[in-house]
Amino acid sequence: MSSKLRVAGKTDVGLVRSGNEDTVHVDEKNKVFAVCDGMGGHQAGEVASMTAANTLQTVFTKYFDALLNDTPTKIPKVLPPSGELLLKGIRLANRAIYRSATSDSSKQGMGTTIVALAVEADVLSIAHVGDSRAYLWRNSQLSPLTRDHSWIEEIQEQQQLTAEEANSLVGKNVITRALGVRENVEVDYKLIKMQPDDLYMICSDGICGFVDDEEISRAVADNYPDPSKLVDTLIEMANGKGGADNSSAVAVYVDSVDGSPIPEVEVFTLAEESPELLTAEDAWLDRIADEAAQEETGETETPERSGGSSAALYSIFAFFAIVMVLIIYFYL
Repeated sequence: MSSKLRVAGKTDVGLVRSGNEDTVHVDEKNKVFAVCDGMGGHQAGEVASMTAANTLQTVFTKYFDALLNDTPTKIPKVLPPSGELLLKGIRLANRAIYRSATSDSSKQGMGTTIVALAVEADVLSIAHVGDSRAYLWRNSQLSPLTRDHSWIEEIQEQQQLTAEEANSLVGKNVITRALGVRENVEVDYKLIKMQPDDLYMICSDGICGFVDDEEISRAVADNYPDPSKLVDTLIEMANGKGGADNSSAVAVYVDSVDGSPIPEVEVFTLAEESPELLTAEDAWLDRIADEAAQEETGETETPERSGGSSAALYSIFAFFAIVMVLIIYFYL
C-alpha cells in the first residue's frame, strides 16, 4: 500500500549569518522528511543537524528490518513500522550527537531540533523535538500539528499570556528540548490519517519565528497545491523580515491515499530512556560505525532494507493487533 505525494524541500542561509546550520532531509523513496535546526559554535550546529538527518537516512535505508525487529529498543506502543522506526531513528540520532559532543571539546554544547514526517499507507507519523514546527492545510484551513518545546511556550501556557505578551518577553528563543544536549531525550509523536489534497509543511524557526501563522496561512493559500512554490515563498518571506536566521521548509502535498485499518494516535511523549536502552542504542551506533568502516574498505556489504517480506509481515501483524484491540475494547 502506498500514497502518491508531491514533495519539495529547501534551506537558505538567510541575510545575516555566514553559515547554515539547518539541514533538510527529503527521502521520497522511503517517504521520510525532516527539518533539523542545529545550534553550537564553530560549525558544530551544522554537524548536529547533519548527524540527525544522516542517522534517519541510515536507519531507513540500511537497517529497516533489523532495527524494527530489535527487542531491546522496542517502542512501548503499537505503531506502524515507519512510525516506530522514526522514533528509534530520532533516539539514535540523539545518542550519536551526544557522544560526539562529549568526546570532542570543540563540539561541546552542540545540538539540533528536529521535526520529521514518515508516511505509510494512509497515515502520517509526526515526531519532533524543539521548536521546529509542522502544519496541516486541509479544507482551506491551517492547523498546527506540533507544540514548541520552548520556555516561552511553557510560560504562555502556565500564565495564559497572549501571543503579543509572550513575544515581548526576554528569552523567548530558549528551547527546552533538543537532540544531543543530554544523553536521553523525550520525543513527541502523533499519528494522523491523511486525506487527498492535504498539504503538510514542516519548517525551522527561521521561518515560523518571524512569519506568523496568519501569514503562513496566506502563503499556503496563494501557492496551493504546489509544494515547490510554497517553500520558495516561505523562505522569501523570512528573508523579507530581515533574514536574521537560517530558514528551511519541506512541503508535502497528498495527491491520493490508499486506505488502511490503522487508527490515528493522539500526541504522546516517548519517555526518557532507561540505562539498558541507552546501552542498546550505543551498541547499535557501534555496529553502524563498524559496518560503515568495513564498507569503506570493501571488506563487507552493509545490509540493505529488504522492502519485502519481513517489513510486510510486521505491517500486517501491527494492523491486526490494532484491530483486535479495538474489537476487545468495544465488545467487553
